Amino acid sequence: MPTTPESQDANDGDDMSPLLSEPFARAWAAPATGLPGRLGERLGERLARSLQAEQGMVTVRRRKSDALPLADGVLQRPLYRAPTDRPARPGEPRAVSVIELAAGATLTLPAGGSREFLVLRGSAEVDGEALSLRDFLLLPAGSAPQLGSADGAHLFVREMDGPGAERTLVRDREAGWPEFAPGIARRVLWTAGGEAALLYRADPGASVPGHGHGHDEECLMVQGELFLDDVLLQQGDYQLAPAGTGHRITETDTGVIIYAHGDLDLQFNGT
Repeated sequence: MPTTPESQDANDGDDMSPLLSEPFARAWAAPATGLPGRLGERLGERLARSLQAEQGMVTVRRRKSDALPLADGVLQRPLYRAPTDRPARPGEPRAVSVIELAAGATLTLPAGGSREFLVLRGSAEVDGEALSLRDFLLLPAGSAPQLGSADGAHLFVREMDGPGAERTLVRDREAGWPEFAPGIARRVLWTAGGEAALLYRADPGASVPGHGHGHDEECLMVQGELFLDDVLLQQGDYQLAPAGTGHRITETDTGVIIYAHGDLDLQFNGT
């Protein structure tokens, strides 16, 4: 894992992350000692599986991420930037961040790839569109949009390569929440070639069966808390699971709203 802001893990007491880092990681490679028989074996196996799965994933805690100044009244929290020394994976973003605008602040982004914007807090104007909480805007490649906010806003911004995307606007108040599974609703924001940007809303206690990832799967916690395997994600946290990986456990005790980018059709594996 690169030692960059997008790969920061919070080693807090709210999940098993501290047990997956050194010096503990080496200990899980050896049989568990000090615990009776099968219990020690099962704990060791569980932690070894968690360690192996987490090595390929990027987890960023909002409370641990650095806010970098971009302009007067504008901060950026980088979440991910794709390496330039290898081909991109299916669905891998070029760059992902949260831009925080103070009241009255403006910023013009340079022309780049297609960009997705999701309002996480407050309201903003993006490329001439007035956006409110959970509104989504996709701009095609080549755009150099101006951002602004009269009262302050937090914007999730995802830049991607690949085929050209058409301008798409999805307003939260108009979109509704189509049922996806028991206790889970799903809103498709944009899709092409089996890849999609989505919002999920899950009731307390809801879960998704084990599944694999044909595209990179990104999860940004908009509201609530979610367990992805042995990692607890809280509001503002972000995780990227590369194509070819999978999740055994996806469940929420609190209820949750999640922005996700990945497979339109989840690849359930029955585990």
